[in-house]
Amino acid sequence: MPELPEVEALKDFLTENLVGHEIVRVLPVAISVLKTYDPPLSALEGREVGAVHRYGKFLDLATDGGPHLVTHLARAGWLHWKDRLPDGPPRPGKGPLALRVALETGAGFDLTEAGTQKRLAVYVVDDPGQVEGISRLGPDPLADDFDEARFAALLADERRQLKGALRDQSLIAGVGNAYSDEILHAAKMSPFKLAASLTPEETSRLYDALRTTLTEAVERSRGLAAGRLKAEKKSGLRVHGRTGEPCPVCGDTIREVSFSDSSLQYCPTCQTGGKPLADRRLSRLLK
Repeated sequence: MPELPEVEALKDFLTENLVGHEIVRVLPVAISVLKTYDPPLSALEGREVGAVHRYGKFLDLATDGGPHLVTHLARAGWLHWKDRLPDGPPRPGKGPLALRVALETGAGFDLTEAGTQKRLAVYVVDDPGQVEGISRLGPDPLADDFDEARFAALLADERRQLKGALRDQSLIAGVGNAYSDEILHAAKMSPFKLAASLTPEETSRLYDALRTTLTEAVERSRGLAAGRLKAEKKSGLRVHGRTGEPCPVCGDTIREVSFSDSSLQYCPTCQTGGKPLADRRLSRLLK
């Protein structure tokens, strides 16, 4: 799933390639991705892109004097930029293509979604705040006003485990499964530790890990073309998706806890005092 760093990089890429250009066609291929009907997709056509924004994991294309095209790429969605779009309209079918946006230059982009769980979402709205997922977002962890005191206040009464708290978009916007693993590894904390149990020193350590991990990931992605962002994300991860490999910090074997539809990875030596975590279905740490 694209998370804050990749969506931020897509925002920068689209700012460079879209702003100042006119949208001439918006072609829906998978109607199910469109979550709004008023304004219609056609309201975007003939409008110039004025700005591109990011809200958590949402991308917002704002047109001058017109509506916003907002998208959430979900788990398996992606944006593919094309300097020259194919001639002729795309054919509806069983392929991954969901939506095509064409510019007056002949360039544009496709939104695609792999797999069978179709969660890619597209909205056409007069105000991004009309998208429920955006209206409920918590603060952006890379915002200038997101300081340690604000972070501590968010966690003070949070009774969930750190892994779940970090992934909650209404608590903190933009962090998903992969970067929550990376943040907790950098902070040397168990994903099952209760957020409200953190000492002031631990809170400070987690805050530093949160900001540093995301900032470094954004910097690695900055300036890359859209098509290279997935590979960059994977290459930069230290523990997530690396079950069975040696920890880059201590050399211990990276382990995994499986859920019904996802998994987490961690280093026992760095994060849990050398103790392996129980299968998450048991909901506790092995004693």
